[in-house]
Amino acid sequence: MARVEDFFIMDNAVTGITDEDYRNIQDVVDSVDALSHMTYKSVYIIDYFKKNFLYVSENPLFLCGLSASEVKEIGYKFYIDNVPQDDVERLLKINAAGFYFSKDIPAAEKHFYTLSYNFRVINTVSKKVQTINHQLAPLKMLPDGTIWLAMCVVSIPIHSNDDSIIMQDNRTNERWNYDLENDVWKKVPQTKLTEQEAQVIKLSAMGFTTQEIADQIYKSYDTIKSYRKRILEKLGVDNIAQAINYATANRLID
Repeated sequence: MARVEDFFIMDNAVTGITDEDYRNIQDVVDSVDALSHMTYKSVYIIDYFKKNFLYVSENPLFLCGLSASEVKEIGYKFYIDNVPQDDVERLLKINAAGFYFSKDIPAAEKHFYTLSYNFRVINTVSKKVQTINHQLAPLKMLPDGTIWLAMCVVSIPIHSNDDSIIMQDNRTNERWNYDLENDVWKKVPQTKLTEQEAQVIKLSAMGFTTQEIADQIYKSYDTIKSYRKRILEKLGVDNIAQAINYATANRLID
């Protein structure tokens, strides 16, 4: 049976944080709270010094029927109580692998990296199991690169059966996939869109119809349909809305 302590590894032992340090980062917490009011996604902050949650947004997606204050009070025990046991063990491995990957990244560059993966949660009221996507990025670090705070964003996954565990450098779009079975990170070939495909996604995101996109880039209606089909196949998604989300999240469009 997993314990809360299992989520915290010696390679990221945080020491020396004072009450003054917490007062100095209140504006960061306030900014995260403001962000949470502009999205359906759940947002929370992990505190690796106190080994709990520093902040939990009111967005219900991550709360499993609990209130934000209840989840904040429970802290890491939330995972043990509200995640299927198989997924808890998986989370522990991902957690360790993420810290292992970031160990060799210079302190000044760590905040550019995002770790993303899916896992399941169980609603305490309905007892229904739901798959969520979890993204984690360093928020505050010590001078030596030890991660003090991390921001987590929970959303509805593009594919609920996607087991990929992705570390992404958001400056370059370079990505690595964690092979859970062999405990190794493998670089993933970058997905690239043609100029026309990128235009179709950007115009679709602006609300243009297929005919309007055709008129905008001087192509036929059927050509735009062909572009859309190719985009869905290339990105491995089911519809243009998912393609927009994928392309935006992975910085495939400007």
